[in-house]
Amino acid sequence: MKILVINGPNLNFLGIRDKKTYGEQSYDHLVSMIKDKAEKLGVEVECFQSNHEGAIIDRIQEAYFDGTSGIVINPGAYTHYSYAIYDALLSYDTIPMVEIHISDINSRDEFRKTSVTAPACDKQIVGHGLAGYLEAMEYIASQQ
Repeated sequence: MKILVINGPNLNFLGIRDKKTYGEQSYDHLVSMIKDKAEKLGVEVECFQSNHEGAIIDRIQEAYFDGTSGIVINPGAYTHYSYAIYDALLSYDTIPMVEIHISDINSRDEFRKTSVTAPACDKQIVGHGLAGYLEAMEYIASQQ
């Protein structure tokens, strides 16, 4: 089983930007947590991060052909307006997908309360910090 974890814009700046909202831990720490969890679950994992919408769409599409069994995605700000990412995710109906947000997007700015990408996913996890990624991985592993 292979889980693809996709992170969108500014996630590479974890531990640098807005520490009050996103915490002190770095992106490298997050990747390490994800890899440790994958080992415990006995699954393969790939982490991908891009600040570019097209690169995220390209990676989602590549997953169709590379044996990916499930996708965890934090689209970052694209969550709120990228119908292109929504369409790419919607191309799948055979693998589980979970949208993840470190903060509780429902208790932040008004524009953050709307996710155009979540309806293409099976589940959304918000406000559980970095642990939300691990919960998403557990969910995907349990679906196989």
